[in-house]
Amino acid sequence: MSPNQPPAPPGTAEPGAPSRRELNKAATRSSIAAAALDLLRGHGPGNFTVEDIAAAAGVSRRTFFNYFPSLEAALSSVADGFMDRALEQFKLRPNDETILESAQAALMALADPMSVAPMAELFSLTQDNRSLARSELEAWDHCTGQIIDAARSRLGEEVSELYLHALAGSVISCGKAAMNVWFAERGPDLSPESLAVLRQHLIDAMGLLGAGFAPPSDINNSAAAAAASSVPTTTDRF
Repeated sequence: MSPNQPPAPPGTAEPGAPSRRELNKAATRSSIAAAALDLLRGHGPGNFTVEDIAAAAGVSRRTFFNYFPSLEAALSSVADGFMDRALEQFKLRPNDETILESAQAALMALADPMSVAPMAELFSLTQDNRSLARSELEAWDHCTGQIIDAARSRLGEEVSELYLHALAGSVISCGKAAMNVWFAERGPDLSPESLAVLRQHLIDAMGLLGAGFAPPSDINNSAAAAAASSVPTTTDRF
């Protein structure tokens, strides 16, 4: 704010800051998503309804549908925070980096393994009941859209839509692979140690994609060189 600029009236947000209405809406959305996850933890898949979620969140059924089109969408939104934080880090990366180098660096910047906890918990809780597979699919679809938007912002509006969708689809496929391997190894273990393994799998999957899925011998030969740098390098063309 300029020294000569009068202060904003009480209750008025600073320029660029979210308004009180926007903050209230975000809080309501978060409360509904948290209630959905709590019910999933406590009752298991298929044992609660939209009405139960609304009651637990202290909102009406109509309010629930103002924020989410379905029970599955409310559940999938619990993973949004991880992707939002990763994209914030991605946007801080220099534009002369490749997309996948920036993606790896963004994941590495989320040093706290607990940052992946909501996404990991949703994945774990929906594995035994494929009727809730749509929750997981919606979460991945949301991630795909955000990756496309972030890549378009970096590369410009003239970039090919085919390129954007192929890139986002490849990144999401690697993310899914990391999640599947982690769950096969650790099951529903959400300890910091287990989540650190998941975070590393996500980073390594981006490295594999960036390296064009080089044969294992080539990957092993380059591992020592990559470990010497705090930001991994890749040979991708993205």
